[in-house]
Parts: sequence; C-alpha cells; structure tokens
Amino acid sequence: MTVLIVDDSSVMFMVLDRALRQSGLEISEVLGASNGLEGLRLLRSRTPEQAAVRLILCDINMPVMDGLEFLEQMRVEHLAEGAPVVMITTEGNAGHVRRALAAGAAAYIHKPFSAEQVKNCLLSLVPTA
Repeated sequence: MTVLIVDDSSVMFMVLDRALRQSGLEISEVLGASNGLEGLRLLRSRTPEQAAVRLILCDINMPVMDGLEFLEQMRVEHLAEGAPVVMITTEGNAGHVRRALAAGAAAYIHKPFSAEQVKNCLLSLVPTA
C-alpha cells in the first residue's frame, strides 16, 4: 500500500512512518509532502503506472497550505479517491475537527499520540492484507 504523509515536521514524518510500519499494514511506499500544496502537486503527478495512494495522514497546521485546505482541494479535484484521510492535530478547536470531517476526513488523531493509537485508528480504516 502507498501512503502519503503531509506534515511540515520531519520529526513527525518519522514518527508517523514508524507507526505505519508497526501497524501490521502492508506498506510498500511512504510518500512525504511538507505542506498541502506540495501534497496536491504530488497527488496530481502520480501516473497510472504508479501505485495509487491508498491512505493519507495529514497535519492540520502547516505553512503555505494547511491540511484543511489540502483536504478540501483534494476532494474538489477528485484526487486519491477512496483513500481515507486521517487528520493529525494539536487543535482542541472543535470547529477544525468538524470542518475536516465535513470535507471528508475519515478520522483524526490528536497530538501527542502513541504508535498504538495510530495503529488502532488505521486498522479501523484500512483492511489488513
């Protein structure tokens, strides 16, 4: 399975990558983008020969384009259709969570989180092999 992590923190990317690999999911490729605009460009550039992105983990607070704008634009452009999007947030703001869910997010995880929390969330969204 190909996964996209959209997060401006390289440390958070490594934490999420490790949690993904420990989740029990068959991960073949982990792609990274440092903001929403970069994530959109990456999704737009995928060719039919490349494996489709099947799961997206996305931070909400990022420079250039935040995760909510990314998610909304991704849906408008019909990019990575069918791929569950999990929003990662430090926001306690219920409005952000409602907006993410309204835009099509499948779930959200609050920071700080454990690898076990990530695993439980992902296993509820993506069937294991």
